Amino acid sequence: MGWLEAAAILAAGFGAGMINVIVGSGTLISFPVLLLFGYPPVVANVSNTLGLVPGSLSGTIGYRRELQANGRLARMLVPASMAGGILGASLLFLLPAAAFELIVPVLIAVGIAMVLVGPLVQRNAARRAAGRTGPSGTPLWKTAVTLAGMFALGVYGGYFGAAQGILIVGLLSLLTVETLQSLNGVKNLLVMAVNLIAAVAFLVISPASIDWLVVALIAVGSALGGLVGARIGRRLPAPVLRGAIAAIGTVAIVYLLAT
Repeated sequence: MGWLEAAAILAAGFGAGMINVIVGSGTLISFPVLLLFGYPPVVANVSNTLGLVPGSLSGTIGYRRELQANGRLARMLVPASMAGGILGASLLFLLPAAAFELIVPVLIAVGIAMVLVGPLVQRNAARRAAGRTGPSGTPLWKTAVTLAGMFALGVYGGYFGAAQGILIVGLLSLLTVETLQSLNGVKNLLVMAVNLIAAVAFLVISPASIDWLVVALIAVGSALGGLVGARIGRRLPAPVLRGAIAAIGTVAIVYLLAT
C-alpha cells in the first residue's frame, strides 16, 4: 500500500466516522474509496465494518449525556439490533453482492421522510396522550413494532449498513416522543452494537475477508471523526440537524443511483 492510498483511506475513515455520528450514511464515504483502490466488494465491506466500530464508540461516548437520558430505551433496543446484525453479517456470505443495490435508495428515501414527518407525528401523539384519561405508558403494539423494526435494521446494518443511522432515527422519530438529539445518541449506540456484532461474526465466518491494514487505517480515522462529529452534532439545533439528515440522505440516493 502506497502512502497516497493509506492517506486516502485514513481520510475516508475520518469522514465516515464524523458523518455517521452526526447523521448516518458514513459508509457511503469509506466503502467507495476502498472499491476505488481495487479491494473486492466483500473485503471492502467487511474491513470497513470493522474499521467503523471505533468511530461509533467515540461518537457514543460523545453523546453519553443524551444516551443516559434514554437508557431504558437503549437497553431495550440493543439486543434486537445485535440479533439482526448477526443475521445480516451471515447473509453477506450467502446472498449475491448486489442483493440490496436496488432497494437501498428507497430505504434511504423512506428514512428521510420519517425524519421529516417525525415532529408532526410526535406532536399528535403528545396531544392524544394529554387527552387520555386511562393509564399512561407505551402501547404494547408500539413496543413490538419498534423491536421488530430495530431487528430488521440490524439485519440491513450487518449486511451493508449504508444510511443505517438515518433509518434508525427516522423510525424512532415516528415511534417515540424523544428529541432528535436524544435519538441521535441512541442511534450511535445501536450502530456501534450492530457493527461490533457483525465484526465478530465476520471474524468467525470469514477471517480471510479482512484486510487488517485497511481496518487499522479506517479505525484510526473513524475514531477521530467520531469525536469531532459528536462535538459538532450535539450543538446543532433540531431543525438544522433534520435538514442535514435530509441533505446528506439525498446526496446518498443520487450517488447510489448514479453508480
